[in-house]
Amino acid sequence: MRIVVAEDLYLLRDGMVRLLQAYGHQVVATAATGPETLAALREFRPDVAVVDVRMPPTQSDEGLRAALAARREMPGFPVLILSQHVEQLYARELLADGAGGIGYFLKESVFDADQFIDALERVAGGGTAMDPAVIAKLLSSGSSNRLLEGLTEREHAVLGLMAEGLSNQAIGRRLFLSESAISKYTTSMFGKLGITDDDSNNRRVLAVLAYLNHP
Repeated sequence: MRIVVAEDLYLLRDGMVRLLQAYGHQVVATAATGPETLAALREFRPDVAVVDVRMPPTQSDEGLRAALAARREMPGFPVLILSQHVEQLYARELLADGAGGIGYFLKESVFDADQFIDALERVAGGGTAMDPAVIAKLLSSGSSNRLLEGLTEREHAVLGLMAEGLSNQAIGRRLFLSESAISKYTTSMFGKLGITDDDSNNRRVLAVLAYLNHP
């Protein structure tokens, strides 16, 4: 894959570049500020970008803004956002267009190489990859509890794993259940949430997360 890495901390940026190259991917550009990030995404149009939320010059949400701007110009452009903390607002904004190709990971997860690369490849393929810690935060919020109170414990578990970007088959392996059993839980879960089911796992994940994060 051709990748742009946007991170203002040199050591973390350099570490990610080396990691990606070790897995056979090509880093076509790096960026250390919000404006540099958007310029690189426009110029190189990579297969996927890894973008830090907080970047110079303001150290607020410059990276996120650059990623969102790129997705407006290039609908569905795959981006995996890195953040120091779980911010529900960031997740809501990322998922708002429903186009897929979105990941939201905590920086500490970058140090699990296999997990990070797997998430990045899912995002590049148009899927969704959410850090389990992010999912836990979303599912434990007050608004989420009101929306999810009708779900069983097993349906909660399926929803959390689905939101991470796992397929029904992968969820079944994680929960030691058959794929058909997971399909039944999924159908029941979406019926309770009032969300129309379809054949796209990605669309269902995005719909659920957008619904859970609706103010």
